[in-house]
Amino acid sequence: MSRFFILLSKCMRFISYLYIMKRLVLFILVCCLFQACEEREIKVPKQRGYFRIDLPEHSYTQFNESDFPYSFATPKYSNVVKDTDKDAEPYWVNVEYPTMNATVHISYRKLSNNLDAAVEDAHLLAFKHEVRADAINAQEFHYDEKNVHGLLFDIKGDAASVMQFCITDSTKNFVRGALYFNVTPNKDSLAPVIQFVRDDIIELISSFEWKK
Repeated sequence: MSRFFILLSKCMRFISYLYIMKRLVLFILVCCLFQACEEREIKVPKQRGYFRIDLPEHSYTQFNESDFPYSFATPKYSNVVKDTDKDAEPYWVNVEYPTMNATVHISYRKLSNNLDAAVEDAHLLAFKHEVRADAINAQEFHYDEKNVHGLLFDIKGDAASVMQFCITDSTKNFVRGALYFNVTPNKDSLAPVIQFVRDDIIELISSFEWKK
């Protein structure tokens, strides 16, 4: 009889042990489940951003040098200086944007029955940036009352020059302009400034006048 109670006691201890183990295993499984469901922070690569550029209000004054054969509206936040490059010719100027590291180079040539050649040169100089450009769009301007005819090239992409234009009276005078930035070309970071200067160039073309 005593052996029976001893055996029964051992069985009870074993059953109690199994019960404790079962509770322990269940506790571990619940902990693992909660850990698996725990909200985790997923690290996503930070998107590339650019510094905000505070652009001034568009405001213009007339560039009207007495000895120049032309005049045009130039931004008050720019400086118009004569081109001092060794290859520069008379009436060549640079419209400099000091706060934007941008310059519009303007050259002038007198026509002598060679308008077609001058226009072709303007096209070639614009399309030489085609390698780096995503697209090149052309827009015409005609102000017949002033005998001013213009052509603007928008050069999309990371080209060295993002905008070029030419203006002529079709007979005697021809002006060409090109916008350059003194920074590494990047269409995304420069987009607001490009659009801003484009508005200035549109104003330059629309205000352009030949002198008699």
